[in-house]
Amino acid sequence: MTAIVFANLQDASPFLKQYERGRFEGIQEGETVQDNQITLSITGSGKIKSTLRIERLLQSEDISKIIHPGSGFSLKTDISPGTILGISQVYEGDRVELSSPTYPRMPLEVPFEGLSTATLVTQDHTFTGESEQSYWQRIADLRDNTSYAIAYVAATRGIPCHVLKVVTSSLDDTPKDKTDSEEILGELAKYLVSTL
Repeated sequence: MTAIVFANLQDASPFLKQYERGRFEGIQEGETVQDNQITLSITGSGKIKSTLRIERLLQSEDISKIIHPGSGFSLKTDISPGTILGISQVYEGDRVELSSPTYPRMPLEVPFEGLSTATLVTQDHTFTGESEQSYWQRIADLRDNTSYAIAYVAATRGIPCHVLKVVTSSLDDTPKDKTDSEEILGELAKYLVSTL
């Protein structure tokens, strides 16, 4: 069975409303529900919650692939809010304590038609200065705080993981209000529902 794994309720909410006319509305962070087509889970934000909850999901359910949709923060000025991207590579980007850091990366298959691909970095910490921000802008297009953990756990079990992100904000963007974010996430939900 396919597992659709969201990081948080904000990202999941438009999908919950659109999928089978709200069949899964009412799910909370840390819960998993399913029907005869998909298993849906909301891990909670951050790599620790994502790792623990994906481990638990894969131990308890017969999952053949994971789709991890959600929001991302654009590191590039030419990727604007509302852009939906298939992630072809994800970096683990929190090894900043090392004097000469190495950042593990994982290539991902992108089975989504009609989408551009992008590189993502997963970080729980915020940028510590201009040099770190500049470093990541050179090698990644987006950032989030869950994807590497989810993809890594899936890979250790031999389960394909496909990451689908919509840009909700960027470095040179004014903060979006709640309505703008809901509309942007609504477009992601519409695309996701159309692919199932």
